[in-house]
Amino acid sequence: MDTKRILKKGPKATSIRAQNFYKTSEEERSLKMNVLDKIMKPKSVAVIGASTKPKTIGSEIMQRLRDYKFQGQIYPVNPKGGMIEGFQAYTSILEVPGNVDLAVIVVNSKFVLQTIDDCNKKGIKGLCIITAGFKETGKEGAELERQLLEKVREYGMRCVGPNCLGVLNTNPSVSMDATFAESLPVRGDIGFVSQSGALGGGILNILKDLNLGFAQFVSIGNQADVNAETMLEYWENDDDVKQILLYMESIQNPANFRKLASRITKKKPILALKAGRSAAGASAASSHTGSLAGADKAAAALLKQSGVIREFSLKNLFANAKAFANCPIPKGNRVAIITNSGGPGIMATDAICEAGMQMAKITDATKEKLRSFLPAAASVKNPVDMIASAPIEHYIQTLETVIADENVDMIMVIYLPFLGLKDIDVAKALMEIKAKNPQKPILGVFMTTSDFFTEISNMDVNMPFYMYAEEAAEAFLRLDEQRQWMEKPAGKIPCYDVDRAKVEAIIKSSIAEGRDQLTTLESIDVLQAYGIRACKYGLAVNEDEAANVANNIGYPVVMKMTSKTTSHKTDVGGVIVNIQSEEQLRAEYKGLISRLEAKGLLEGLEGVIIQEMVKGSREMVCGIATDPQYGPMMMFGLGGVFVEVMKDVTFRIAPLTDNDAIDMIKSVKAYKLLEGARGTTPAQIDQIQETLLRLSQLVSDFKFIDELDINPLLISEKTGEGIAVDGRIKVRIEEAKEALGCSCGCCGSCGC
Repeated sequence: MDTKRILKKGPKATSIRAQNFYKTSEEERSLKMNVLDKIMKPKSVAVIGASTKPKTIGSEIMQRLRDYKFQGQIYPVNPKGGMIEGFQAYTSILEVPGNVDLAVIVVNSKFVLQTIDDCNKKGIKGLCIITAGFKETGKEGAELERQLLEKVREYGMRCVGPNCLGVLNTNPSVSMDATFAESLPVRGDIGFVSQSGALGGGILNILKDLNLGFAQFVSIGNQADVNAETMLEYWENDDDVKQILLYMESIQNPANFRKLASRITKKKPILALKAGRSAAGASAASSHTGSLAGADKAAAALLKQSGVIREFSLKNLFANAKAFANCPIPKGNRVAIITNSGGPGIMATDAICEAGMQMAKITDATKEKLRSFLPAAASVKNPVDMIASAPIEHYIQTLETVIADENVDMIMVIYLPFLGLKDIDVAKALMEIKAKNPQKPILGVFMTTSDFFTEISNMDVNMPFYMYAEEAAEAFLRLDEQRQWMEKPAGKIPCYDVDRAKVEAIIKSSIAEGRDQLTTLESIDVLQAYGIRACKYGLAVNEDEAANVANNIGYPVVMKMTSKTTSHKTDVGGVIVNIQSEEQLRAEYKGLISRLEAKGLLEGLEGVIIQEMVKGSREMVCGIATDPQYGPMMMFGLGGVFVEVMKDVTFRIAPLTDNDAIDMIKSVKAYKLLEGARGTTPAQIDQIQETLLRLSQLVSDFKFIDELDINPLLISEKTGEGIAVDGRIKVRIEEAKEALGCSCGCCGSCGC
């Protein structure tokens, strides 16, 4: 906060921050949320840049406000005055006679700053800046946007945009369409945030065809002020918004997004389409973790940890939104299928099982009742096949019977046109039953003509209809994912007793020598200081010391070089495993020194590390990579030489909760190996979970750690422990100096 600037303004200061200088951040946050009502629930709107010229944005927005029957006052502002769309126009916002909650600004970008000044004089707190020509255009535009935001904050305003499509609220008490989309919005329960104005406009135009409706819509554009996180918080307790959909190209504040979304998804679903799935923007790290990381993996990890359901296409986004709009959250994942054709029933069964859900075990009582009215050729097992001759009465009776079964959580009803049975009649019958039985999700799969879906789009439906069983199965999966997330206890971030001072000393020593890469010995020491189980080891600087260390540990042992200049030991033959005796150890030591001498790598050699040789065939990997935007990312998966080939790894954003850590372990395919496949000793899952949590604490304590690899984390055949066999740590040296108070370069060794 620039206190000097605020104080200079004296008693005339209008800054929201100045006015609330002594208020808590929570009070300020609440105040900012209330100001958003001026944008989303205004009682009066001024369109600054309103126009009588057809097919202009200023004209289109006026038409939408009028045609959608905005419930408040509409004030067009145009230098020429006159009448615009039946409303008296004013030559300046300062001439408007009444109070104005929301100003929709459509003037040229060079006039926007002065317009904001005028809005402040008028007492307007809500802005929606449609105008383009800001940071999306380059350096000059970015500076203009910076000045815009400075004014917005100084005046205590909230601003949507600039460079956006507008905002709307379909609640009958508001009825505001302040956009320039071609079609008027359809009423629904969705709060939608779009970072793309054109995409948002396209979606508004096809809402009717999608059989969906919006409660509120915000096109955030350049998101100078209001962004996706702002709207998440605003809609958190809004009963009119039952689900939130996001189209995002970036996440401005990942930590804040995670905090908000993790809380909100416990109350209502959030579905997100995150564009930009390429690896561009990810750090080009040399570690295994870094090479596998990427911007999209970071986004995927963040969304998963936040309980956000990620979709990868607009088709899936809206197909699954239909399910949330028309279905309750199920009690479990047991699905019953009702069909009039065996083939689609089998395909639906496959889709349900492949999605990880269960086919419901229908009770004997339900089967007996089904047999009482279905023909003998019908199958009363799940899927229930009524056969092609099933009349509409059989659909009604079968659905009513299956709904009543306590073993059934969700129901898929499949229809194929046979024997003149009309699709729309079946759909109406199903919806009547759904209206009487709202407690369970029911989806319709109607493999019929497009005319049916056109007719359905003109009806007020209470259940979703799909063309294919696979779409319906995915919708059920999304409902079940939301159920599981809402039932899961909130994760906790443990705090372990560690030797932080030792790690500080190790890193200070490294950066004092100008090294951003810790040696193998230093890396293992850091891991042990944070309670991470590593092999028993010792450092030796000559052949005799190596023999003594090995004799104390006991054979077999592993010998690894540790160097300040060579980090990839295997590339130079610096790792020798399965040394069975002192005689072999001495020979291997001499051979190592000879190889290093021949390659000119003796300089920087600290010595050799002698480690116990842990027996185990299961090699895992865990580590840390830093994403430029999302920060430290934790990685876990199948390790060893297969890490970059199999890529059976998963990522999460640090800090990890206990839930995050266990989810990471269970989400990789190699988890079956950890469970004890083929008679192997089951891994100590709790201990591996703790290892990940301790690594998370390490990177939270030392945020300048750029890369960390434990590869392999070997699973002991004897105990099932995950043991760090090797470690590699790299820091961002300038950040480390600043964080550890080593700006003088002496790193504390001189007492500075």
